[in-house]
Amino acid sequence: MALRTGRAYDPATPLIDPGKCTLCGLCARICPGGVLDLEEQGVVVHQERQFGCVGCGHCATVCPAGAILVSGRDLEPGDVFDLPPAKDRATHAQLLALVQARRSVRHFSPEEVAREDVERILEAASTAPMGIPPTDVEVLVIHGRDKLRALAGEMIPALDRMCRIMRPPLFWLMRPFLNKMTAEAFRGFLAPVVDLYVKEWAQGRDVLFYDAPLGLYFHAASFADAADPMIAATYAMLAAESLGLGSCMLGFPGHALKRDRALGRKYGVPPQNHLGVFLVAGHPAVRHQRGVRRRFSRVVWSGEGI
Repeated sequence: MALRTGRAYDPATPLIDPGKCTLCGLCARICPGGVLDLEEQGVVVHQERQFGCVGCGHCATVCPAGAILVSGRDLEPGDVFDLPPAKDRATHAQLLALVQARRSVRHFSPEEVAREDVERILEAASTAPMGIPPTDVEVLVIHGRDKLRALAGEMIPALDRMCRIMRPPLFWLMRPFLNKMTAEAFRGFLAPVVDLYVKEWAQGRDVLFYDAPLGLYFHAASFADAADPMIAATYAMLAAESLGLGSCMLGFPGHALKRDRALGRKYGVPPQNHLGVFLVAGHPAVRHQRGVRRRFSRVVWSGEGI
């Protein structure tokens, strides 16, 4: 993993083979940090500029001669590989078919998810973009229906304790300190949902994770962009779809790991990390035969009648 200093990450190191370098200058032109320069003696690395080499790997991936590798900040020289030709990549039509087929699945068959498929999902999700590499997204993997059900058994009481403030008389004591929207969200949505979890669990039904056989919790360090876990979870969702698995994103379970510090520590989730998102997945009990067309609430083209 990348090492942090008191001011920032330690820089990575571009490794340039002068015997292969053709002095085309592509690496210097594309370097987002301006660390590389094409000078008379060849490509020169200037680590003093900005943050130094951030390890994005752009220089290594554009070099037509394969003359550059990068080491550091979670990158190793062997991490650079040749991309498949364009004809072997997904077309827009294939991508659209995949995303249009995806539905949130809450009913799963008894079949477990193969570990190989879990690793494939993680491999795809790890390619999700981030602000500055390396990614600070961490993943908690709960593999197996029994393990996920056991986690639900710990989370539901934690959520119930968290929501006591939403119930009388504590709610009425706290009401003067809450704005109207927060109060309405507490009373009209959060408390009823947690009450449903508790009631259904007492009846032997898991409506927190829907008895899924796989749970992935994506979360990230406090200094990372709060959107990073959601982006990675989205990639994982699409990867699961490509493997014939159904999935569903869940926001509520993360609150238990965030608010109940003992539970968070047990599952390796630092309390200072951003609230993350759960993705549950498994083999669908029911297959959808048709899709539903979705639309954004609004699309505005700049300069065209804003």
